[in-house]
Amino acid sequence: MSSALKWDLISEVDYLASEANSDTKNEYREGVIYAMAGGKVIHNRIASNATITLGGQLKGKPCSVFNSDMKIRIERPRDLRFYYPDASVICDSNPPQDSFQEKPKVIIEVVSESTRRIDEGEKREAYTSIESLDVYLLAEIDEPTVQIWRRKNDASFDRSVISGLDQVIDLAEIGAKLPLSELFEGVEFE
Repeated sequence: MSSALKWDLISEVDYLASEANSDTKNEYREGVIYAMAGGKVIHNRIASNATITLGGQLKGKPCSVFNSDMKIRIERPRDLRFYYPDASVICDSNPPQDSFQEKPKVIIEVVSESTRRIDEGEKREAYTSIESLDVYLLAEIDEPTVQIWRRKNDASFDRSVISGLDQVIDLAEIGAKLPLSELFEGVEFE
């Protein structure tokens, strides 16, 4: 007799319908729904700073910044996922009635010890499979440091790390810059 667990998988349609009426955010991976925990003040401050800084620079331009209420849909062979990144930049938007985007140019996640494994592993692997994605940023909460995963010409990604409030991330792909002094504004590091 098998002791394997049987999963009742949720369809994409049922997931999207349930999210439309939910008081909480849930991510979706291959038919399974995962509840998201609420973020701490420092996490939300960094995510908000990214949205404000990039939003101001992109005003009147073809790209728009979305906050953590916008899902990103990732579809690969035999694999469908929906994630809520902390911020994303979209230059080729889905229709206004959609509750998700599919073609992000930049994705930003604020990483902590409790989210590091997923943000650096599972999500990075999934996000970097999106053809439109040029840059994946992982902002730390313990120090003014950002990991930058940038697409190369051959569709792979290079990783670099910058630290210090005097550093600036050049996001030429969207015609913007992200100074770490603005990304981490109001954050007190221990």
